[in-house]
Amino acid sequence: MNNQVKFYQTMKFRRRSKHAIVLTLLIAGSIVLIMPLLWMVSTSLKSPAEILKYPPSFLPEALHFSNYAEAWKTGPFTRWGLNTLFIAICVTMGNVLVNSFIAYGFAKIRFKGRNKWFVLVLATMLLPGFVTLIPQYMVFSKLHWINTYYPLIVPAFLGSAFFIFLLRQFMLTIPNEYSEAAIMDGASHFRIWWHIMLPLTKPALITVAILSFVGSWNDLLGPLLYLNDEKLYTLQVGLQTFKGSVQVQWHYLMAMSVMVLLPTLILFFIFQRFFIEGSNLSSGTKG
Repeated sequence: MNNQVKFYQTMKFRRRSKHAIVLTLLIAGSIVLIMPLLWMVSTSLKSPAEILKYPPSFLPEALHFSNYAEAWKTGPFTRWGLNTLFIAICVTMGNVLVNSFIAYGFAKIRFKGRNKWFVLVLATMLLPGFVTLIPQYMVFSKLHWINTYYPLIVPAFLGSAFFIFLLRQFMLTIPNEYSEAAIMDGASHFRIWWHIMLPLTKPALITVAILSFVGSWNDLLGPLLYLNDEKLYTLQVGLQTFKGSVQVQWHYLMAMSVMVLLPTLILFFIFQRFFIEGSNLSSGTKG
């Protein structure tokens, strides 16, 4: 009897030790990941002289909240913010609608060569982005789309291999009886996709929407490559105005970086539950 008690106590101690080790590693990893963010916030509240002080200090001697207001006034950031929001919303709508429709075709419509076409779509993920960068620029230049938002928005309406894969895998967990019953009632594939598949794949769609919005909101290369007019700039391009040829206005740059980061953080925390559920490919309705 005593041996059994000792055995259970030993197992309980081992489980607690494992949990403590895992918790310690998670806390340490979280601190490492969040330190750059905390340093950015701290720098945004410092004066220029304090930023250049050596050795550097983590906490500011005085909180200069005026850096945020002054940084916003240095350029047309309101206009740039609206430009960024417009592009991000259009890209998000395109990715959600087009990729879900394509994914529905691969998941629920049987046609010749379906799996081969799907493999071909996935193969496009193996191409690095810089390989297609010059050909895309040449195409958009021939279409006279340079210095417009078309190169930043139109590709979202042409499909994304990763989003198609994510949504297709989610739709495969939905029983075929739903679509088969709708077809027997005379519903078209478009109607099935709109009225049945979209509501049932809500978590996956929210995941796609968050990834699309954040990716478009933080995009620097695209606007930097295709936009020449300052009125069309996005926030990411606008942040580069704080980097001069001689010095960098670190207090303004960090202040604006914090403000640019806030919308994506708020978006993630609001839809965090749906994001985690949508990332789980086996969380759809099963029959």
